[in-house]
Amino acid sequence: MESKKTRGRQKIEIKKIENEEDRLVTFSKRRSGVFKKSNELATLCGAEVGVVVFSTSGKPFSYGHPSIESIAQRFLSLQSSHQENGDVKITGSSKQARYVEMLQRHNELEGKLKAEKVREEVLKQKERARASEEQEGLSWWQHPVQELDLEDLKQMLASFQRLHTTLSHHLTATGNKVNNNVASS
Repeated sequence: MESKKTRGRQKIEIKKIENEEDRLVTFSKRRSGVFKKSNELATLCGAEVGVVVFSTSGKPFSYGHPSIESIAQRFLSLQSSHQENGDVKITGSSKQARYVEMLQRHNELEGKLKAEKVREEVLKQKERARASEEQEGLSWWQHPVQELDLEDLKQMLASFQRLHTTLSHHLTATGNKVNNNVASS
């Protein structure tokens, strides 16, 4: 019988992993595992599940079913109703405030990310349109000015300024040569 080449799954000691690279890899794998188990719990049991994990660098990762926002709002409203009824004494209201703040920041960043993706797609479409126009023989300066957007107008202005500078230098250099030739004759 052939011996095993790997150690397989073994029980590990639960302590902080010292090697940073190993710690990051483990974080990524364990995070994926936790999110997968959360999804299974939500699917199999019909539970509403929310998980928020922060990496060591402070980057938030979240999973929520049906959404992390609805879970957080439900949790916070439950907590506030318990506080009002005196059912549960919650300490660490600053933790709760920090959680709400981080959730809002997370949502803000997700919104910005979506906006940037939309902006990227618009720019890609413009670039594709510009490339197809150039293949058809049309350049940006051949379009009516009314059809140009702000970026195209800025590009046109910069081109005109470069042309003006180049022509000025050329005329100055040519004028100096003509003056030198006239003076030497």
